[in-house]
Amino acid sequence: MFLGAKQLLQLVKEKKLMEGLCERELTTPEGAGFDIRIGELYKIEGKGFMGVTERETPRMELIAKFKEGKTVKVSLEPETYYLMKTIEKVNMPMDLLAISTPRSTLFRSGVYIFGGQVPPGYCGELSMGIYNFRKEPFDLEMGARVLHIMFSEVEGESNLYKGQWQGGRITTEEKEKQI
Repeated sequence: MFLGAKQLLQLVKEKKLMEGLCERELTTPEGAGFDIRIGELYKIEGKGFMGVTERETPRMELIAKFKEGKTVKVSLEPETYYLMKTIEKVNMPMDLLAISTPRSTLFRSGVYIFGGQVPPGYCGELSMGIYNFRKEPFDLEMGARVLHIMFSEVEGESNLYKGQWQGGRITTEEKEKQI
């Protein structure tokens, strides 16, 4: 069962479930969750590796960043995959799991965000893939609401996230051993 807006706002106030929410989400969130914004956009370069015990992600080049009070626009090139990071941070307690979905304006425009679940115990910004499926550029303003995040209770025992992406890290420095 997903938590409703009133309960989520209470968790934000009492337990800092999310940090950095915009005024709209703090006063009148829609549905059963929060809309969250794009804060950084990265171009992906080079090879990556995923092995049984080791991994190495491609290099990331920051190409756009949200700046409070300034308009920062970026053009997503056709058929190109990027990595994005949210402005907002989550602080997931042991009894909650979050799932995010792209806002419908994006997929109606041929742009999709590849995300997934946010496990209990994860703290930090969220990083996800964003891909322009179109044959033409798509303009995106940094700070735009691009995702909707929903929270669900975890029944029974769970283990807290202890992975290396804790805190919003976006890439590896070199080949590293997976935890």
